[in-house]
Amino acid sequence: MGILTIVTFLPLVGVAIILLLKPLKRESDATIKYVANVTAVASFIGTLIILALYDPNVATLQLVERVAWIPSWGISYYMGVDGVSILMVLLTSFITMLALASSWTGITENVKQYYIFMLLLLVGMMGVFLAQDLFLFYVFWEFTLIPMYFLIGIWGGQKRVYAAIKFFLYTMAGSLLMLLAILYMGITNGTFGVPELIAGREAFANVQALLFVGFAIAFAIKVPVFPFHSWLPDAHTEAPTAGSIILAGVLLKMGTYGFIRFNLPLFPEASVQFAPFIAVLAIIGIIYGAIVAFAQTDVKKLVAYSSISHLGFVMLGIFALNNAGIQGAILQGFNHGISSGALFFIVGIIYEQRHTREISEFGGIWKIMPVFSILTLIVLLSSMGLPGLNGFVGEFTILLGSMGAASLGATAWIYTAFATTGVILAAIYLLWMFQRVFMGPVSNAKNEKLVDLSKLQLVIMLAFLVFIFWIGIAPSGFFALMNSSVSTLVADLSATMIAMP
Repeated sequence: MGILTIVTFLPLVGVAIILLLKPLKRESDATIKYVANVTAVASFIGTLIILALYDPNVATLQLVERVAWIPSWGISYYMGVDGVSILMVLLTSFITMLALASSWTGITENVKQYYIFMLLLLVGMMGVFLAQDLFLFYVFWEFTLIPMYFLIGIWGGQKRVYAAIKFFLYTMAGSLLMLLAILYMGITNGTFGVPELIAGREAFANVQALLFVGFAIAFAIKVPVFPFHSWLPDAHTEAPTAGSIILAGVLLKMGTYGFIRFNLPLFPEASVQFAPFIAVLAIIGIIYGAIVAFAQTDVKKLVAYSSISHLGFVMLGIFALNNAGIQGAILQGFNHGISSGALFFIVGIIYEQRHTREISEFGGIWKIMPVFSILTLIVLLSSMGLPGLNGFVGEFTILLGSMGAASLGATAWIYTAFATTGVILAAIYLLWMFQRVFMGPVSNAKNEKLVDLSKLQLVIMLAFLVFIFWIGIAPSGFFALMNSSVSTLVADLSATMIAMP
């Protein structure tokens, strides 16, 4: 059993221990929380071991584990990691570890079931980023829906059932087209292994536009790309704090990862053909998400719409189809996971004490919660792309890539110009929210009872801030992790563009 399998399925050990606590007469909420959090920490340590074993100079898959699963159908248990997935693997374990820790005081009902679903979700997410067989990938992809559906539907807000069903149906419906595309390729090539399908992609070259669309719709819904975004605000708003942290931090990245892992190498000609169209949708998402965020009266909904805007940048970088664009997109996906995860944690801290997220209910919080306010300001500045913090590095690299994108033609600078407005709009809606919530007099007497960060909350916030500053000041190590794999992918795409009429 290899390290990738151990790290992927390690959370099941935590699930088994939690289930055994009752027969052993040791079941209590505190014990369950300890077991779940220790399991999450162990998973994070496991991903650090993967990072230590990973060689950034190797462009191909590493730490490969492959066993025939259903050989008559060409299906295998096939796991591997490369520069496209290594940061996502680290992000998944890191965000889940902090999300579980943030639930310590917030979850008081059905504690056992809650932590079981959280650990099961970790298994699914880790599998998505490591699976190299399309059948195996699809199993993990669909599996993630089940725990998140229950997390939103049981521990969410007032409209939790509606939000959970909407989330499930949207994602499930989009995935069916991807399933058809997977079946076609697997039957045509006699294998579901991704490297073999890439090598033999000529077998389905005549229908690659249709196959591209099948995958693209599934991934676009997950990102979400405009106009497939309407499930996101409801799911974010109704989800419990940890659910929102994982949803924004990891689950949305499954969509952007899918485009890079599958669409670009499997369907290079279609990727080039669809690049301008998807870039337009990305820019609409950047501007639309920012404008709608500004109109929100609920802080959590504002952060949710900001995700649509920020992930528009990631999509623009991917379909620049060059080194700067794709590397910037991967890093910005990681950045968004950190910054938006921190923002949803911040909203959860306020909601836990006041049980409201309405901006009009607050004001003057800086005077009552100074430490919380200072750390929140730093996270907001990172989200709007202030130089020296993580958001700037990702957005700058993406804009650098889109400016010189051959896939966008001579008008690439126009795409870049429109995308840049998103940076300005982000500063407007985030600073507007900060001014209304944190500055000015304490206009509501209920806010005078607010308590500043606890020790646990401070540790979680500082963990987010480590990466916010680290990536902002010294991003070269993060780029080095993905450079070889992305360069190989871009070389393939460039050759395709040259060969196209």
